[in-house]
Amino acid sequence: MKRHGYAPYLIPGVIASVAVIVVPLVMTVYVSFTKWTGVGSPRWVGFDNYTRLFADSLFWASFGHIALLIIAMAVIPTLLGLVLAAVLFDYIAKHFGDRWAGLFRSGYYVPQVLPVAVTGIVWGWILHPGYGALNRILEAVGLTGLAKDWLGDPDYALYSVMGVMIWFQLGYPIVMFMSGLQRIDPSLYEAADLDGAGWWQKFRRITVYMIRPEFYVVLVTTTIASLKIFGQVFVLTGGGPSNATLVPSYFAYKNFFEKAQVGYGSAISTVLTVLIVILAFVFLRLQNRAEDRA
Repeated sequence: MKRHGYAPYLIPGVIASVAVIVVPLVMTVYVSFTKWTGVGSPRWVGFDNYTRLFADSLFWASFGHIALLIIAMAVIPTLLGLVLAAVLFDYIAKHFGDRWAGLFRSGYYVPQVLPVAVTGIVWGWILHPGYGALNRILEAVGLTGLAKDWLGDPDYALYSVMGVMIWFQLGYPIVMFMSGLQRIDPSLYEAADLDGAGWWQKFRRITVYMIRPEFYVVLVTTTIASLKIFGQVFVLTGGGPSNATLVPSYFAYKNFFEKAQVGYGSAISTVLTVLIVILAFVFLRLQNRAEDRA
């Protein structure tokens, strides 16, 4: 085979990436410096959209909501998924067989493959203040005082969305961590057993240390997913009530399509893109530094 003979096979992917990612990104950045309703010619306004954006309280509130959603979609699922993956791998698989461990793993992963609209509608039914299953269960066990309008009360709406997102996101880290656990040399655990190490010591000293690559991948991808969250908020709350669940992507959508302020919506999207790129770069640097120290 000639040197660089693989290059022609990369051309379709490069063309698709340029058409789907690079061109829209460049256009979004350009439009963010204009005032445009989506019809006619954009009018150049320089940094006016960004000046307005950084003075907009709704913009900062949406990023405050994202900070909590990062906890719900990245931090909690990653930590909880690590523990559950270890339990499935170390206990369920060894005592009940790989089939049962695989069944639990698949069950946790089901929310990832279901359409967002379907999961949103189902959770809307569950959390409905009148006929919702959650309030009915609370009433049945004598906890009527805890029944709330989970998605309609500004004090509880964001926390309700966070709970749904933990459920939605949990299966992904479990699958990733279980695949990482399969590549750990069993002799490491055998040596630890001979030294009298307990489950927690083996988990902390061997399991967590050996699956650091998966840990970083999960943390990066779930953090980026939380920054981009749109569908679940759109279906569950529409950013309400009273903007209590407004997030940057939905804020950009509202300005794009509901208010026809395309330039302002593009500025929101551009800032969000820059933030995602910076966070991804930081995580990758931390991962490389950790691997260099290993």
